[in-house]
Amino acid sequence: MTKLATYSADDGPRLGIVRGGRIVDLRRAAEAFPPNVTVSPDWAVDSIGFLSAGEAALAALSQVLDGVDRTDAGALRERRIAFNENSVALLPPIPRPPKIICVARNYGKHAEEAGRPISEIPIIFARFAKTLVAQGGQVVVPRVSHQLDWEGELAVVIGKPGRYISRNEAMDHVAAYSIFNDVTVRDYQFRVTQYTAGKNFAHSGPFGPYLVLRDEVPDPHALQITTRLNGEIVQSGNTSEMLFDIPTIIEHISEFIDLEAGDVIPMGTPAGVGFTRSPPRFLKNGDVIAVEVEKLGLLTNPVTEEGGK
Repeated sequence: MTKLATYSADDGPRLGIVRGGRIVDLRRAAEAFPPNVTVSPDWAVDSIGFLSAGEAALAALSQVLDGVDRTDAGALRERRIAFNENSVALLPPIPRPPKIICVARNYGKHAEEAGRPISEIPIIFARFAKTLVAQGGQVVVPRVSHQLDWEGELAVVIGKPGRYISRNEAMDHVAAYSIFNDVTVRDYQFRVTQYTAGKNFAHSGPFGPYLVLRDEVPDPHALQITTRLNGEIVQSGNTSEMLFDIPTIIEHISEFIDLEAGDVIPMGTPAGVGFTRSPPRFLKNGDVIAVEVEKLGLLTNPVTEEGGK
């Protein structure tokens, strides 16, 4: 399975491929085993460069990995081409997406538990890249509220840009999938009719750990989503339950804005969020929240309070 990872290095973020418990640094691997295909010079630099290069990047990647697989593991370590996965700190797989466009109330049971009607059209709101949190990074309970809630979601990542994209062509614009936890400050969300404030607190958008390329996920509309709080299952749903499927969402969003390579679309959350429980249950200091999406991995984040209290 081809999984892209962005990791932190002394010279800044770097793009890697997760392979057999190792992360292969793509830029160094491409320099060591140059592909014999025409491809953008940025294809191995970062995730957006890779996604923008499209099919050419996939062809180049295949050739580069052939060279990696033929090379002794010790030599790869010495040349800083490959590392043990647990020896590096992961970043969000796209550290600064052009856009994060979220879908609300896209599961009927979630709308029901929240006491909200099912919308006739997709409900869309924006997140900011500044809110993103990497695998293992801390989700922060803000000092102005303790109503911090979880929302495990499938994230769709755009590769091919476009505007006015039809349903029939929509999946051609998808490059990869990932996991998103749309952590929400509920009182800020519900004090007005707009979602923006409640969805954009600092350190509230876990995203990752990887980008799994589209061809590795035969049916993104049949993936199990499980969210665990301190090991306890609090959400269990399936993307087959989505009210609006991926083509519908892409068609709808592209009616009003151009989609770009690297745009992230979290597709909404199944039932089981904290504010609908009796009594309500919210994230607190010391908790660990984890979202697992079938075929995509596990996104795990500890919870702390603002100021470390």
